[in-house]
Amino acid sequence: MPQVATRGRARIRVLLAAAVLLGALALDSPAPASAKLLKGFWGPTHFNGKSAFPIYKDLGVNVFQIQLHWNEVAPVPPLNARDPKSVAYQWPSDIGYAVSQAKKYHMQVSIMPIFTPTWASGSQNRAAPPGSPKNYADFVYAASKKYPSVHLWQIWGETNAALQWTPQGGAPQYYSQVLDAAYGQLKKRDKHNIVIGGNTFTAGDTKPVPWVQQMRLPNGKKPRLDFYGHNPFTNRKPDLSNPPFRPGYADFSDLRRFSKTVDKNLGTSHRHHIPLFLSEWCEPTTPPGQYDSEFSWILTYKQQKEWLQAGFRVAKAVGAYMFGWIHLEDIPNGSGGYKSWSGLVQSNGVHKPAYSAFKHG
Repeated sequence: MPQVATRGRARIRVLLAAAVLLGALALDSPAPASAKLLKGFWGPTHFNGKSAFPIYKDLGVNVFQIQLHWNEVAPVPPLNARDPKSVAYQWPSDIGYAVSQAKKYHMQVSIMPIFTPTWASGSQNRAAPPGSPKNYADFVYAASKKYPSVHLWQIWGETNAALQWTPQGGAPQYYSQVLDAAYGQLKKRDKHNIVIGGNTFTAGDTKPVPWVQQMRLPNGKKPRLDFYGHNPFTNRKPDLSNPPFRPGYADFSDLRRFSKTVDKNLGTSHRHHIPLFLSEWCEPTTPPGQYDSEFSWILTYKQQKEWLQAGFRVAKAVGAYMFGWIHLEDIPNGSGGYKSWSGLVQSNGVHKPAYSAFKHG
């Protein structure tokens, strides 16, 4: 899918497959009233040769999410890294298209600048962090200047997975420096910019709970952020009454406990509560005899709908800022043998029951 890189979810197959499918038939706890929950979506900018944004509008999407690959935009060092007009920058057309379409359909855009160019890391591995937090901060400043209507900025993605950020040793501490530097520059560029930090997922090479606990700057202070991003993938039906999934993990049912961990470790005297930004989630409806490249468990169409509805209830109950989904359409024959059955739409264009659940969630 355009601008949606491998998110490390292949590893979820290993990390979650051994867990028992707890709570699949459990009753959900009633959710108290909460402020409006925004709906986010990771998906293609086009669908069947046409803009996909009318579909997102029908789904009630408020925030379209897209990645910005630093390594591709800046393959060589720019002379002035803070100037988006620097000749070194090769800005992708699909983000400009997404920004214009989102404006047309009254949506926000959230951009995730991710992956380091070799010149900034000294490594051929795009998941290697920048050698200097300033280099990344200068890039996001330029990106914010390039896309002035965008005010939601996710600082990297699934940082607690080695496929996204490597090495993992000491990663929360160094990531905190990158996050804090980016925060400073994004706010300097526009005080209305909102910075989403953390951006962990359920399992990972470093589990999300210790990741949050270790997010500190060299002086011992907490990095600055507005929301904490998390992808709460799960192989059990979301229900806040479920027991903890596993030590250090944080799936959908753990979000109340995880939110308290975030507040305890990243909240400040000026801001005690850091709302969760639930960037992405999906559940597979893999047909018999097929496989899913990301997940090892299988749900029926009915279960996918019910789990999605339960996820909305949990997100509202914990006061999350946004609830996000990834995969608009099933992908039965992707490149390199990739297959995904987590879409809200079948590959033949027929809506699954979960489409309606997301639309009315």
